[in-house]
Amino acid sequence: MQTPRKASARAGSNIAFLKYWGNRDDSLNLPNNSSLSLTLDALQTVTSVEFSPNLPADEVIIDGQEASPAAYSRVTAHLDFLRSLAKTDFFARVGSRNNFPLGVGLAASASGFAALTVAATKALGLEIEKRRLTRLARRGSGSAARSILGGYVEWLAGSGDEDSYAREIFPKEHWELLDIIAIVSTSAKEISSQDGHRLAATSPFYPMRLQSLPQNLSKMKEAIERQDLETLGPLIENEALSMHSIMMTSKPPLLYWQPATLAVLREIPEWRKGGIEGYFTLDAGPNVHVLTLPQQANEIRSRLEKLPGVQQVLVAQPGEGAKIVAEHLF
Repeated sequence: MQTPRKASARAGSNIAFLKYWGNRDDSLNLPNNSSLSLTLDALQTVTSVEFSPNLPADEVIIDGQEASPAAYSRVTAHLDFLRSLAKTDFFARVGSRNNFPLGVGLAASASGFAALTVAATKALGLEIEKRRLTRLARRGSGSAARSILGGYVEWLAGSGDEDSYAREIFPKEHWELLDIIAIVSTSAKEISSQDGHRLAATSPFYPMRLQSLPQNLSKMKEAIERQDLETLGPLIENEALSMHSIMMTSKPPLLYWQPATLAVLREIPEWRKGGIEGYFTLDAGPNVHVLTLPQQANEIRSRLEKLPGVQQVLVAQPGEGAKIVAEHLF
């Protein structure tokens, strides 16, 4: 490494249509199945990284606070991996800022590690093409592979480290699908997604889930190509319930839902009966995403805001991939 450099990057969170849940290799975050997601424009992480010979240890600040021991350990482990590529032992100062709640199933680790990977590799002077960047980000957080890219993204399970990468299958301009997010809790999960992945295989239903995913993935990609929400929506809802059924039947079980979560899930099908087309999904948390088209967005947002237990409603459009920005956090 030559002269120490500072770099900053911005990355969007993503919402998975076909979920990633369970690894065949935890150290490399190699998933048991391929997954499919939409990168979001409104839920973003900005991260600044500076490597310096004058630092006695890594410093990590997230949203103005020192990182928790668990978060610090994950960030420094990823920095160690990137330092090994650049053949440097300089420690780093890291500042990260999010415009949405962390640890509540909104894929903050995806945007966080995507932004960290892009900023750190730039600061280290590494020139890395996008496909490899998705693989590097995957090492920090599996779903971060998808947030490196914009629009509609597929993460291939692959057979090993080299061929488990993400690829854009349609650009963000392909289809203006909106994600309206009902926030019912901002309390951090007691069991992280990272720990939840390790429990997936303890569910007796996990093998059946894995068998069904390739066909569902193919159907979802075809529906997105046709811009066919009527076909895509039920597939997305079924997939969300499938993943949460694995969580609920793991040993020990994971139950991320809150009473307000179930209240929202019950309303969406009722609204469809009245002609309001929206379809729900959830990642590993209690907050509910509703996928819809622009002409329905205002009505769905208004209805969600009126539901008991809904604290906040966010609206996101298809977003771009992670990129270097001029703004520095320190």
